[in-house]
Amino acid sequence: MSIAPTGSSRRPRPTDQAEVRRHNAAVVLEALAARPRSRAQVAAATGLTRATVGSIVEELIAGGLVTEQGTREPRGRVGRPGTDVALDPAGGAGIGVEVNVDGLSAVVVDLVGEVRHRASRPGDQRGRRAGEVLRSAARLVDDALAESERQGLRVRGIGVAVPGLVDLDAEVLRVAPNLGWQDVPVLERMAKAGRGGWPPATLDNEANLAALGELWSGGHSGADSFVLVNGDVGVGAGVVLDGRLHRGSRGFGGELGHLTVAPDGPECRCGARGCLEQVAGLDWILRSAGLEPRGRSDAVPALLAALDAGDERAVRAVGDAGTSLGVGIAALVNLFDIDTVLLGGIYAPLYPWLEKAVQASVDRRVLSAAWAPIAVRPSRLGRDAAVVGAAQSALRDVLADPLGVLAG
Repeated sequence: MSIAPTGSSRRPRPTDQAEVRRHNAAVVLEALAARPRSRAQVAAATGLTRATVGSIVEELIAGGLVTEQGTREPRGRVGRPGTDVALDPAGGAGIGVEVNVDGLSAVVVDLVGEVRHRASRPGDQRGRRAGEVLRSAARLVDDALAESERQGLRVRGIGVAVPGLVDLDAEVLRVAPNLGWQDVPVLERMAKAGRGGWPPATLDNEANLAALGELWSGGHSGADSFVLVNGDVGVGAGVVLDGRLHRGSRGFGGELGHLTVAPDGPECRCGARGCLEQVAGLDWILRSAGLEPRGRSDAVPALLAALDAGDERAVRAVGDAGTSLGVGIAALVNLFDIDTVLLGGIYAPLYPWLEKAVQASVDRRVLSAAWAPIAVRPSRLGRDAAVVGAAQSALRDVLADPLGVLAG
């Protein structure tokens, strides 16, 4: 896995010499995030002079963000051998934490996008107080920090993914219907419960971070506009347009799970009826397949085993969920004219049994499908998309402003 560059063409134009250098350093680091290159290749890829690239590379090496690799012969064996430079994996790491209905998880991701540590605490979080859950999440952070130190990784930040509406400015989870939480200052409570000495932390919606994780990890044939549908007990969506996450005017966009698809359907925890997650979420699938959803960490493996065995009830449950899911996805595609849909969370391992139903439902309801087919694919990161995206989000400042990070 690698953290894909964001594209220097989208950067604001710098206005003074110091800003120019910081801008150029970010451009150089983006070029190296794509793959190791010689200084000459970086200059050719970025349009910067060799002298500028050489000076910046030396500064990045001194700061521990870039390292030199072995020399190689030039093409045609003419000229001096070149020395490749690359991101230094130990130059930065991000910790990602996901608070979900069915458990907690944490990862450490290094500067080149490799997962260096992974831990989870499965278990139904419904009925537990927010403070109790967040104390458990804080312990995962403390353990991840200790493991990062053991591996010689410098943690640059922490990203926390939560289900529900997140007020980014206030750093507050406004509402998480499936957890029964309202107005919870997640970061504040986690920091108080931790051992102290934490790097900066940020909070975001789990579907948004899952979509960003997929975008930053690359591997989707250059698609920079897509919908990532993250399914679990709840259903969320992250909408990426031209390489940027679409959050909506107040940052509350992407609540696909609360799109009404069956007006006379079951009541949702949000107070409405017939929400998508009530007819396509994990609990509904498990119940329809004859499995007990609540509090069982083995429910998903049991569902997958039943599907592998061709159990008719399980196959029908997933197919019905796929049909409903396609209704919600088609609405997003009709609104945003997106040609790629990624199924993440629980939908990734269920993809072989979901694909046909989702695709058929989408094709029937998307007006442009006959002329512009919609690709429905599994996410690359699967159920790890949100927690990996959270960890990667903590590293974006390094890639966007490496000299600023080093100066800080």
